[in-house]
Amino acid sequence: MQESSKIFFSNHAVKQMFEREISIKGIKEVLINGEIIKKYPNDKSYPSTIKLAFSNKDLFIYNKEEDSFIVITAYEPSKEIWEDDFKTRKK
Repeated sequence: MQESSKIFFSNHAVKQMFEREISIKGIKEVLINGEIIKKYPNDKSYPSTIKLAFSNKDLFIYNKEEDSFIVITAYEPSKEIWEDDFKTRKK
């Protein structure tokens, strides 16, 4: 992500960010420093990924042609759903 990159937020992402007290700054940190833990190359609009960065996780779509990100949702991963590495979903 570059400083000039555009970030768009879905209504769902805004609601989740508000409810979970996740800041735009936190989202930017995930986009810049987060580790990609899952890729969805055939997603509907654009290829998308799930990124993990310490305490926050977000699902976003990156549109390379527009150099923009579309944040779909944001949340802190729970050990009830994720293994200790927060990269593997529990079965």
